Amino acid sequence: MTTATLQTTSTDAATTSFTVTFLIRRFDPEVDAEPRWQDFDVEMYATDRVLDALHKIKWEQDGSLTFRRSCAHGICGSDAMRINGRNRLACKTLIKDLDITKPIYVEAIKGLPLEKDLVVDMEPFFASYREVQPFLQASSAPSAGKERVQSVAERARFDDTTKCILCAACTSSCPVFWTDGQYFGPAAIVNAHRFIFDSRDEEAKVRLDILNDKEGVWRCRTTFNCTDACPRGIEVTKAIAEVKQAILRGTP
Repeated sequence: MTTATLQTTSTDAATTSFTVTFLIRRFDPEVDAEPRWQDFDVEMYATDRVLDALHKIKWEQDGSLTFRRSCAHGICGSDAMRINGRNRLACKTLIKDLDITKPIYVEAIKGLPLEKDLVVDMEPFFASYREVQPFLQASSAPSAGKERVQSVAERARFDDTTKCILCAACTSSCPVFWTDGQYFGPAAIVNAHRFIFDSRDEEAKVRLDILNDKEGVWRCRTTFNCTDACPRGIEVTKAIAEVKQAILRGTP
C-alpha cells in the first residue's frame, strides 16, 4: 500500500496524475464471514471522481468489485457510500476535495443489510418510504383542462423537500436508524413532508398520524447528521422539526 504521490509530468491540475491508494471494504457472502479491507493503487487526476476510481479498479484490477451506479451525475442517487467516514455520492466526490496524502476509505452505507462489497439491501429503506404514502391524494379531479392551482408561496412551503433523490445518504447516516431498524428514518419523513405541506393534497392528517408513531419523528435526536449527508442540500433536520410542529398543532 502506498500513499498518494504526485508525478511531476505537468503543473496543470487537470493533466497531473497522482497515484492514490483506495482502501475498500470488501464482502463476498459466498466466501467471507466478515467484511475485510483491500487496498488498490489507482492513477487519478485531481478532477476525477471516486466513481472513476471504482470504475478503474473494476475494469483494470478486480472485476469482482461490486457497487451500484446509474446516471453517474448525482441525479439517481444509486452510488451513495461512505467515503472517508462520510456518506457521499461517489459520482459527486472529486479527488481534489479529499486528502490524497492518505488512503481514501470507501465502504457501504451503514444501517442496511450488506449484500456484497458496496451494495446494501435497500428494501427496508423503501418500505419506510412507501409507508408514509409519498404521493398526491386528492378526492376530486381539477376542472376540465385545468391544473390544480398553487401559489408561489404555497409551493415554497415544501420546495426544499422535493429535491430528494432517495439515495439513503441521510437515513443511513442517522445513529438512531443504525440502532433501531423500525425507525422510519429521515428520508421517509422528508418525503412525507413534501406532501403534508402541499396545498393540493388532502391527506396530511393521515401522514401526521403515521409519523406520530413511536418509530416516527419523535425518534429523531436532532444530531444534524442527515442534513450534513444530503447531497442535494436539503435541510433535513429543519423538515423533521416542521413535521413535529405540525403534529403538535394537529394541522400543517
